[in-house]
Amino acid sequence: MKRLKYDVVVVGGGPAGTTVARYAAKNGAKVLLLEKRQEVGSPVRCGEGISKKILQKIELEPDGGWIANEVAGAKIISPKGSVLELSEDLAGNETGYIIRRDIFDKHLAKLAATEGADIMVKTTATGLIKEGGKIRGVFARQLGQEYRIEADVTVAADGFEARLSREAGLKTFLKLRDVDICIQYEMVGVKTDPLFTEFYIGQSYAPGGYVWIFPKSENVANVGIGVNLMFSKEGATPKRYLDKFIASRDDLKRAKIVEINGGAVSVSMPPEVVTKEGFAAVGDSARMIDALTGGGVMNGAVAGKELGEALGKMAQEKLTPNEALKEYEKNWRRRLEVTLARNYLAKERLLELTDEEMNDIIEAVGSIKLEGLSTAAILKAVKEARPSLAEKFADFL
Repeated sequence: MKRLKYDVVVVGGGPAGTTVARYAAKNGAKVLLLEKRQEVGSPVRCGEGISKKILQKIELEPDGGWIANEVAGAKIISPKGSVLELSEDLAGNETGYIIRRDIFDKHLAKLAATEGADIMVKTTATGLIKEGGKIRGVFARQLGQEYRIEADVTVAADGFEARLSREAGLKTFLKLRDVDICIQYEMVGVKTDPLFTEFYIGQSYAPGGYVWIFPKSENVANVGIGVNLMFSKEGATPKRYLDKFIASRDDLKRAKIVEINGGAVSVSMPPEVVTKEGFAAVGDSARMIDALTGGGVMNGAVAGKELGEALGKMAQEKLTPNEALKEYEKNWRRRLEVTLARNYLAKERLLELTDEEMNDIIEAVGSIKLEGLSTAAILKAVKEARPSLAEKFADFL
């Protein structure tokens, strides 16, 4: 078995993991990033929409290499066809750029490598090294070679499965209602407005979730769906609902599928702690996904920056490993936790709404000038326009 020693070992090469590696290395830490696939960024497992705000928050310059399309805003469509049109500034964390996610993720990995992080692809973390009640690194395997990789801090950024987080003892268990199952087609020959993303909400479109159309060019778009797992017992499979939606649309039914991808995403609250001695989780491994939208790129990257900077202070001996992890817990929660909690509560209520009530919400929001598309702003609009409907959300209005 080959032995390696680092300040930080990061497991997972998505936006959260690469951002941790980038900022930890930038601030002086000796970092190793492990990715189980043969290349970072593939296969794609999301709709590929992000807001421009994420670029500022992680100091990332726009790059035409990974930006497929820039959109002006979003359209939210109710079951009866009412349309709420929102500018890019108001449209949330999944609107602004439609990216080429595989190229985007690889770009983030290259930034981490440029800052000094080492990267091993086609490398699987097989388990945690535990000694004296502390996590001291990971065991890994690459092309038949076994590794013992020791580190002051091990970072789990291994996504929805959260295998290392569970092994570390974090409470990442998910109920059925806290999981969305998604499938997406990249389609050619789509006749849609390239300047707007589209979101179709309501139980008839997608039980407990929504359908999206993200235009990548004038005739290419990602068309996908997320369905809450609690409806699976009723036969609400994502593919069946997505195919039904496409077949009903003249602008989609003749388009050709050139790629299919999918997976599961957590729509839960994060656990009470996302760290243990010598260990931290980030991104979906720490259940940092926005429960209302299912979006996680921005949250994972923002939290990853906080963790990377704290680990850099550890490497500079300004903080002990335990102090660095406490700083990370404090800072990521300060940035994200209130929004995550509010949107989780909103998700719970939306699971119970009928199509008629969803129509009322879109019409209510459309009747009032919003200062921003936050859950609070939407609920305020509903309260003013549909007081009876607002009673469903009374406990956090």
